[in-house]
Amino acid sequence: MVVEKSVESEATWRIEALREVLKEVHSLFMMFHGSIRAILDREPSGGLIRAHLYPFIVDYLSDFLVGKKLHLPSFRDCLMKRRTVQMLTVGREAAIEVQLLVRILESSAGTTPCYSLILFKDLLVSTTVSPDETINLFAYAILRLTPHALSPGGSSWSYLLRGKTVSHVDTATTLAHHGAASEHNYQLHDNSPSQVDGYDVKRPLQKNQWSKGADGFLVTDIWNGDRDSSTSATPTIWLHQTQEKMYLCAYQYRELTLILLIPVSSIYNREQGISLIKRQVLENASLNILKVEERLSKGWGGKNAYHVKGYRYLLVDDERNISRASPPVKVSTLRKESLLAMSKLIEELDLEKRREQWDSTDHEKDLEIYIRAKNNAWVIAQTTRGKELYMVLEKADETLLYASDAAEKFSTRYCGGTFSLD
Repeated sequence: MVVEKSVESEATWRIEALREVLKEVHSLFMMFHGSIRAILDREPSGGLIRAHLYPFIVDYLSDFLVGKKLHLPSFRDCLMKRRTVQMLTVGREAAIEVQLLVRILESSAGTTPCYSLILFKDLLVSTTVSPDETINLFAYAILRLTPHALSPGGSSWSYLLRGKTVSHVDTATTLAHHGAASEHNYQLHDNSPSQVDGYDVKRPLQKNQWSKGADGFLVTDIWNGDRDSSTSATPTIWLHQTQEKMYLCAYQYRELTLILLIPVSSIYNREQGISLIKRQVLENASLNILKVEERLSKGWGGKNAYHVKGYRYLLVDDERNISRASPPVKVSTLRKESLLAMSKLIEELDLEKRREQWDSTDHEKDLEIYIRAKNNAWVIAQTTRGKELYMVLEKADETLLYASDAAEKFSTRYCGGTFSLD
């Protein structure tokens, strides 16, 4: 990724945040198309991989596009963590009902081994795939499959359109050979099945290509080989860990989104076999889906459910690839000086992590850092045993003791004492 430096005060980027964007688009590409090396082996000239990569990246960047500007992650996004999942906290009874639903879903395919993910709104409830596959499927669901993504004007889960103005880059500066890029860009906004340089290219990240069918299953014609076909072909993905090609079936009931992954190798009559499994899901799981959605909706605390009064925070569990943060609307109330200080602090910690990786150091350092920003806000970072906590306290006392006590209270109440001093 090449990003032109800007003198604009808003254009302050963190290298690791931009690197996470690259990691995300690369992982999503491999999930849908397989490895780049495998495609090059099929056609060493590079024409096939270029035909796939260009529209995929353009479609991915469309979520960062506002008007003619690309809004890349900046210091205002410092209290969010890309390449992690956000989990919904559920009670014991709800967890039992979710486990029962998972068993019913995965048994609907008979003896065929399959996997599932369950989301409520934009939060993960359950997954039976590996952590890396969960990250990719969760990211795609948030981008294109959840009720919010399907709604008019729906966008991804970043702060891009929910908070204050963020950094922006002219679209033209991000694409090499501006003239050729403009020509391709015109072609790529055509909603017809994609033909790029004579290759048939499927574009799973293209916007507004998913819709909810009458039976509740989500449908798309992205995977249709025949544009005149009256039925939609079932999407397929690759599981990187097992190198299995899977059918992706998504079902939606109100705020609940269910994703079922079925091995392609186990379905001999293709669409007829998938239709049979879908019927089994509706017959066996409809009542359980209704119960789970109803229970989760009753327990839902609203868009500010994870807001903690007086705190703006980001909590990350690197071992499980899970994060939780203050709602974007609350983060957007922070002053620019606070966010700049936090972004700078996280950038320093990113560099420290990279030094440890280069030095092949297995032992992770426990850190506790308190910084007084220019606007007198406290900017705090704590790391221990693969977990990280970042917070900004703008309405805090001037003393370090007060800030330390506030962080201790947060750790005790919301982190099980993980970051406590004792």
